[in-house]
Amino acid sequence: MFSWETPPATSGGRAAHVDGLAHALADAGHDVVIVTRRTSGTTRFSETGSLRIIRVDIDLPWLPDRAIARVTSANHAFVMAANDLGEWAADIVHAHDWEVAWASQVLAHRYHCPLVTTFHGTERSRHGGHVPPGVPTDVNGIEWWLASNSRRVITISKILGRQVTSDFELDPTAVRSVPGGIDQTWWASPQPDIDERPDENLVFAWGRIQYEKGFHVLAAAVAEVRSAHPSVHCVIAGRGSYLAELQSQIDVIGVSDLIELPGYISDNELRAALHRSACVVIPSLYEPFGVIALEALAGGSPLVIAKTGGLLEIVEGTEAALTFEPGNTTQLAECLDAVLRDRNLAHSLSQNGRALIEQFYSWPAIAGRMMDCYLDALGSSEVNR
Repeated sequence: MFSWETPPATSGGRAAHVDGLAHALADAGHDVVIVTRRTSGTTRFSETGSLRIIRVDIDLPWLPDRAIARVTSANHAFVMAANDLGEWAADIVHAHDWEVAWASQVLAHRYHCPLVTTFHGTERSRHGGHVPPGVPTDVNGIEWWLASNSRRVITISKILGRQVTSDFELDPTAVRSVPGGIDQTWWASPQPDIDERPDENLVFAWGRIQYEKGFHVLAAAVAEVRSAHPSVHCVIAGRGSYLAELQSQIDVIGVSDLIELPGYISDNELRAALHRSACVVIPSLYEPFGVIALEALAGGSPLVIAKTGGLLEIVEGTEAALTFEPGNTTQLAECLDAVLRDRNLAHSLSQNGRALIEQFYSWPAIAGRMMDCYLDALGSSEVNR
């Protein structure tokens, strides 16, 4: 398995997805090897049961201003590291996104085994259906090449699967949807050393602070509900390139006294915030899957989400969340008003969310679905074209 990131590099949900899937496959008795980048504070090699993680120093040669060249150079380092496995051979090579395309294809060829690729998102989907010139166009080309040379293509949501099938002109029978999972036990566990007393006026959100995450929509909605809920306050945690602009918008609409932007918070602090909050809001304008929705549901917080992409797939027809149209401030304000006003509704959302996670999104269940995809790839001799 190749991935550009694994914990503690937790940019988005991909790192958690790879980590959870790999551990679940190993726990089921499979021999799993992950090759990934080495990040600050991590060891070059770790082993837990039948899971081995090889972390590679990638920045030689140093190419800081040439994104594609830097990734290509890293793939050379990935292949060299995989060679250190000696006589060990893989039955499946699993690539996670375009950054590991070259190494994954080389190792699949070396081991004479199928290449399976999971797309956690694509450049076209991230840019609203078009591909801007420059690096995004280059990445789109690499994604196309990787998909066409994979025995099976997996996406983390059905909507992304349809997009990938169309954008890369794939055989629909070669594309599967396998979502991410969640460790429900960890997210539901209390934190004895952190204040988790419920706050019936706390609206909580977190993630990368980027425009497409829609936090500016949440800020405007908080402004709309303050007259009906004078004690309401909101925390939006996370870091990102849109942070300064978001703070400016909060100041302009006059809710800087209601909304706090604390920046990065640890996983333990995040879990405590979920346990304390009156509701969690995921206001994304675009979200291919949204592991944060699973984390919120597993943590037991009532959930309000935008009806976009993979987010809607998680909760549609489950009564586990209130939903609103992406970017619609008034609809979001109405959802906030309902969940803050009606504690019975909030309790029902929380209970339905936990039941949903337990039934469909545990990591053993996800690993079982992924193993079905692997067996399907092994049973087919056709590369997807």
